[in-house]
Parts: sequence; structure tokens; C-alpha cells
Amino acid sequence: MLARARQLLTATGLAALPAGPVLLEAGCDARAAFDRAHIPGAGYIDTNTIEHAPLWVKVDDAELLAVLLAHGIRHDSTVILYGRNNLAAARVAQLLLYAGVSDVRLLDGGFHAWQAAGLPCEAGPARAAAPAKDFGAAFPGRPEYIIDTAQARLLLARADGILASIRTEAEHLGLTSGYNYISARGEIPGAHWARAGDNGDVNSMSAYQQADGAMKPDADIEQQWRAAGITREHEVAFYCGTGWRASMAFFYAWLMGWPRISVYDGGWGTWSAEPA
Repeated sequence: MLARARQLLTATGLAALPAGPVLLEAGCDARAAFDRAHIPGAGYIDTNTIEHAPLWVKVDDAELLAVLLAHGIRHDSTVILYGRNNLAAARVAQLLLYAGVSDVRLLDGGFHAWQAAGLPCEAGPARAAAPAKDFGAAFPGRPEYIIDTAQARLLLARADGILASIRTEAEHLGLTSGYNYISARGEIPGAHWARAGDNGDVNSMSAYQQADGAMKPDADIEQQWRAAGITREHEVAFYCGTGWRASMAFFYAWLMGWPRISVYDGGWGTWSAEPA
């Protein structure tokens, strides 16, 4: 049983919820697809508003706060996220947790799960959100949920610290960077490879998800991490090429109640761009 089981919703569970939570579809340059069909009542949040080029690290805190307020999100909001690529939703979810939003939930399997359940969709632009006047609490509320390169170095030097690489085998072995905008190939020295997806697909999390995109049993994920030398007793920072896959691994660890977790924002892209 997940420690935070209520934060992972099935499609039918989402459909049964009363009105009230902020429901957002997360995507990257995908507003046209949203306008064609989306879950009724959903708003749309583009990941370009919460991370920026060239290495797709999160925007600064002031900009992130402005985005959340524009969507009507305060610290005490209930926010439900889903995506056509649910990694986009996980990226937003992780940043909401960093911000200190108290009730963040994810639709397991994303929009595909909603469609597979035969539930209704609506077309047209997102409904306008009523902006929030203030966050209502210190921002960010959980700054320890994101670390930078200096903190990643310090974590690597600790006996109880682990950088967990959520990347394909091809990326881990240095056969590919995984991205057309990252030239360097290889792995962070001392990192533990915690797998991701198959066949070099940076949008795949098949090591963590079933064929329909739903989360694998938490016991299976925990066993996979244990085999890689990663346990609850460690302080673990997840990373990937930039942040999406790492955010999904983080969210699963958070659902499982792991106590000391974070995302190394920017991951391999940021690390490999450092001259040192």
C-alpha cells in the first residue's frame, strides 16, 4: 500500500471527485491537442512556463510563483495533473511539491487512461482560471526537493548520499546523450543507474510503468532500486537528461513515503555543460 495512495488517481476515481480541485493538463507546445479534446473542466499548463532553454532547468522562484498564481494555485490548493505524455505532468507535480502545494495528485496513466476508460471529453480552449492573489505561505515551501550541481557534488561525497540516474541503458553507457541539444555522452561519476525506459526512448519509463502507462507495483520499483544499491536509508537525488523522467521517479518515491528525496534539476545536461 502506497504511503500516499490518495495522491495517485485512477481515471474512474478522478471522474467521481466533486468539483473544486484545480485540474490541469500538462504538455509541451501541445495546446492544439488540448483544444481538440481534454478532460472536462481541465485547464492547460505548458511546461515552457515552468522550465527554460537551453538546458530546461526550472524557472526562477519568482517566475514559478507567478505561473502558479495565474492558475489560481495557493499553498492550500488541491491540484490534479495529467498529460498525454504523463512525464510532463510529473514535472509540474514535482515543482508544485517543491513550491509547497499541500495536495498534489497525478492521474495514473494520464490522458490515455481517461480515454481507455471510455470517459467523456470536451473540446475548446481551457476555461479561464481565477488568479490567486497570494500563495498564502512561504515560497518555496520545500526547497530541499530540488538540488543544484554544487549540492549534487556534496551529495556524492557523502556515505549516505546517492545520485540516481533515471536514464536509458544507452545513455548510461554513453552510446547517446539522448537529446539533440546535449552533445556530451556519458554518466556522472559515482551515480547509481536506476533505469528508465527501453530502446533509447527518453519518453519511456517502462522500467517503472506497465504497458498502459500506469505505475508498476511499488514493491517492484523498490526492489529495482535496492538492486541498484538505492534504499530508503539514503538521501537520494534523482536526475535524467533534464528533469522529466527524474520527476516521475521522484513522484513515485514520494508516493511510497521515501523520506529524503530530491531532483537534481537539469541533470546530465547541466552537469555535462559545467567546464569542471
